[in-house]
Amino acid sequence: MSLHVDAGTPRRAPVPPPRRNARRGPGRTLLSWLDLKAAPYLLISPYYLLFLLFGIFPLAFTLWYSLYDYDLAGTVTWTGLGNYTALLTDSAFWNAVVNTLGMFAIATVPQILLALLLANALNKRIRGRLFVRLGVLLPLVTSVVAVAVVFTQLYGRDWGLVNWILGSVGVDPIDWKAERLPSWLAISTMIDWRWTGYNAIIFLAAMQTIPKDLYEAAAIDGASRRRQFWQITIPMLRPTMIFVVLNSTIGGLTLFAEPTTFYGGNVHGGSNSQFQTVSMFIVEQGFREFDYGYAAGAAWLLFLMILIGSLINFLLIRRIGGNK
Repeated sequence: MSLHVDAGTPRRAPVPPPRRNARRGPGRTLLSWLDLKAAPYLLISPYYLLFLLFGIFPLAFTLWYSLYDYDLAGTVTWTGLGNYTALLTDSAFWNAVVNTLGMFAIATVPQILLALLLANALNKRIRGRLFVRLGVLLPLVTSVVAVAVVFTQLYGRDWGLVNWILGSVGVDPIDWKAERLPSWLAISTMIDWRWTGYNAIIFLAAMQTIPKDLYEAAAIDGASRRRQFWQITIPMLRPTMIFVVLNSTIGGLTLFAEPTTFYGGNVHGGSNSQFQTVSMFIVEQGFREFDYGYAAGAAWLLFLMILIGSLINFLLIRRIGGNK
């Protein structure tokens, strides 16, 4: 019996059987579990601990406070929803609500529109673009007190620059602090001057993430720059606009620093509370009248206003670009 062997074909080495993993000890298993399961929670736990301490606890404590009546002598009386029913019939509280909503509408809408236009201008190739972008943020880092001093001088009744300009065209001097609508306008311009650049930088960062191919294709199809802005830029900025609008809603409804400094640090909001906001009303009731339960109830109503306003603005901005 002959045996044929092909010398040209190399022989393959035998494949060893797969080795079984060594059994892990209890210490190694615990370390593996800590690394894969517990470590992520440990890394994010500082934020949630701080949020629990400085966010959830104050909210719960304020809610508990709002159900009691505190007087100056320290007497605590359970009132249930008494503070809320009293607030809903309090003309001073509703005056603060109207002032807050009025200044919010006057300041926020022009602020977002100006921020969009400013961001679109900064997104183009201009000389000294970096210094211009940095200059936009200068109002934000300026002290609120300094801003209030400057704008108080600008809107002075007798020697203010604004009244001087209006007088040159035949308009009588306006007492910007004594009347409701003029005071709203003066405070709104102060807010817009400080925060328009901040929102513009956020819009600018979002604009730079839009693919340039979209603009090139639109230009080839004959679309003008204005049409590109409304048909490409605005729809692509929808997530950023939602963030900016929600952030502006929270800031506008909790307005405190600008109107307070405009009146020399007094939270009464003018001689007749003509520009007192809800936040100023809360501080006045809590730290001037020492009615902590009443102030806590007003704070929770303000929180409800912010939720409703944010939801309305979110639904409106969400419809931009054809999404319904």
